[in-house]
Amino acid sequence: MPPSLQPFGPGVSYLPGTVNSVVVEGPGGHALLVDTGLDDTHARKLLRALEAAGLTPGAILNTHSHADHHGGNAFLLGRFPDLPVYAPPLEAAIIRHPVLEPLSLWGAAPPAELRTKFLLAPASPAQAVGPGRQTLGGAEVELMAVPGHAAEMYAVRVGEVLYAADALFGPEALGKHPLTFCADSAQQKASAAALGELDGVRVVLPGHGDPTSDLDGLVAANLAAYARTTDAVAAALAGGPATVDELLARVSAALGVTATNPGAWVLNRAVVSAHLGDLLALGSAALDLEGGVLRVRQA
Repeated sequence: MPPSLQPFGPGVSYLPGTVNSVVVEGPGGHALLVDTGLDDTHARKLLRALEAAGLTPGAILNTHSHADHHGGNAFLLGRFPDLPVYAPPLEAAIIRHPVLEPLSLWGAAPPAELRTKFLLAPASPAQAVGPGRQTLGGAEVELMAVPGHAAEMYAVRVGEVLYAADALFGPEALGKHPLTFCADSAQQKASAAALGELDGVRVVLPGHGDPTSDLDGLVAANLAAYARTTDAVAAALAGGPATVDELLARVSAALGVTATNPGAWVLNRAVVSAHLGDLLALGSAALDLEGGVLRVRQA
């Protein structure tokens, strides 16, 4: 049996996966593909599901530049070379130059261990698109700015249905990843809260997880998870001044997190840094440079 698209709303469906792909139908049997998954395997499934539904790709929208959301672009572009690719402006630059993702995490040219498909997707010619109502590949969508998980990111609304991308995670994903990735902890919380203020949303689909009609409950679960991480970082600081790496070890021990590869470690370190940024901005923490070592302490 070929993979099949799951109805999500009028003219909107999704392909379940580790990362969900959303399909918004346009005129003439064309469709906008929102997020293409990690690699060729997911993209092949997406294309087979489209063909089974009698649809043809009209454009790609990547909600943000993390490799698991645009790694499938290359396969689709190999089949449809003229397919336009859209993304938020900064994220489009990273999708065109994907080495920027592991480079930003490592702080320099990334070693081979950080050049895996999980952090370094193939480049694709993404072009910037702004928020608001847009027609992409013939499909009409509303793009909503939800930064925090990434420097820029869009949620996608079509009438009563909302694809939250990674502004919201399903309960299973939150439980599996206590250090939920973010580039900016304060923005991550603000974006999740803003989605909770939307009226008229009948069903919401997170980037990782199942659709639900309980938007309020999903937002509350995410905000509680984000707050737990900030609290864990604050509690780690109570153990005395420490480097970011030392704080990562303390937080990981408290939350039961074990990084099994270098990629996971740098992602977890970035999460701790993002929540430290939140605490620094609130005046709850301060930086000390002494003896050539940068440490963070309670303020």
